[in-house]
Amino acid sequence: MVSYKAIVFDLDDTLLDRDNAVDRMFLMILEKCYEGVNDSTKNIMLQKFKEYDKRVYGYSDKTTVLDTFFDEFPPKHRLPSNDIQDFWNRNFPNCFSIDLQTLNIINTLKTHVKVAIITNGTTHRQKAKIIKTNLNSCFDIILISEEVGFSKPDRRIFELVLNKLNVQPEETLFVGDDLTKDINGCQNVNIKGIWFNPHMTKNDTTILPFAEIHSFDGLLDFLHNRIN
Repeated sequence: MVSYKAIVFDLDDTLLDRDNAVDRMFLMILEKCYEGVNDSTKNIMLQKFKEYDKRVYGYSDKTTVLDTFFDEFPPKHRLPSNDIQDFWNRNFPNCFSIDLQTLNIINTLKTHVKVAIITNGTTHRQKAKIIKTNLNSCFDIILISEEVGFSKPDRRIFELVLNKLNVQPEETLFVGDDLTKDINGCQNVNIKGIWFNPHMTKNDTTILPFAEIHSFDGLLDFLHNRIN
């Protein structure tokens, strides 16, 4: 049986619940920019906000998210377009929190294997999220795409983490929620990809993960007897 020496994780929507953070960001905007919004309208606004956010997911500039949102739902106190990016950068990282069970599982794993993060995104925002949730103290290596110059699914960012961890591909697992960027990306360098799929989304692609888990407890179950 293979004995793994390293596990690499995606950040957003794997270690951290980005969807929950978007909900919190919406509430912050609602409080700052609007007054007297009833619950039914709030729900409609939230769904639209999430829709606009999803359209630019993976892009650093979030100005269009709020500009489009404000155009559809005119606020009492509108943020100027040239202030939106700074507002997003300052506040969105603070909307993240870490599930304590996830944190405990990571700390359990790191007593047996090396652990790392590869995340796409801007250095400022990703570092802020990691520090806010204390993940910086849990991992041996953290690679942020803007900082290293490569983004998933580019094979070079996966080769870099192997080099920094000093492990071979066959000794390494990657856990992520994105089939293309995470699973296909890591498997292109012969790292086995574990698809983190908590919502049990149907796989409509030709990408075949090495394994699929629906919770971090499922990761522990999968790794039982497979790590030193």
